[in-house]
Amino acid sequence: MKLYKRDQHFLIDKRILGRIVEYGKLNSSDTVLEIGAGYGNLTGELAGKAGKVIAIEADPELAASLNRWENVEVLTGDALKIEFPPFNKVISNLPYSISSPVTFKLLQHKFDFGILMYQYEFAKRMAALPGSEDYGRLSITVRYYAGVEMLETVPKSAFSTQPQVRSAIVKLTPRPPPYKVKDEEFFMKFITAAFSQRRKKLRNAIINNAGLLGINDAKEAVEKLPREMLERRPETLSAEEFAQLADILLS
Repeated sequence: MKLYKRDQHFLIDKRILGRIVEYGKLNSSDTVLEIGAGYGNLTGELAGKAGKVIAIEADPELAASLNRWENVEVLTGDALKIEFPPFNKVISNLPYSISSPVTFKLLQHKFDFGILMYQYEFAKRMAALPGSEDYGRLSITVRYYAGVEMLETVPKSAFSTQPQVRSAIVKLTPRPPPYKVKDEEFFMKFITAAFSQRRKKLRNAIINNAGLLGINDAKEAVEKLPREMLERRPETLSAEEFAQLADILLS
């Protein structure tokens, strides 16, 4: 029997498969992208409701088994390297090892919404709000591009080759950023710098990461920022407050 990689956890619970399809609100006009199609347990359910399914699978043996539906186009290869064809919905039990990069790759495309399976801890971090233990760089960067809603948790028993942790189904809805920044690239670097030392005050995180931010005189730079914000820890600041600080540093 062929052995599969650790992050290949195949969803077999028919009730959960059915609910995932229901969350997708599919009809014949939909083109659905599925990443990590595996044996096709979800693929078949999607094919029965959508007009077309684009199934991406890295394993050639598994990919070859997905040609049994007429409205399924199979792409064999690494989802991080393949150019995604046009789609309007993405519904996937994602390979957990690529959760972060594949999510941000998806958010570079236009689509209505996604119904995506993640590790529960990763999903919590995506959905976290300021002041919570899980709030951080991932929360802010994903929410800059999309709305995040955790729909339900999924037990280990729902999979063959059970994962070591629970999973969660998340709805990801692309939308325009809810606030503006002068320089998006700098803003993302600023968030990274701030949360690299999340237990320290923001002042220290900025000074210690001046090189990453391209700041020559860190002490002079922090003097431009509101003192009250500098004395707080990063997880207590809202995304809008981070945006305000990043814009001041650029001024």
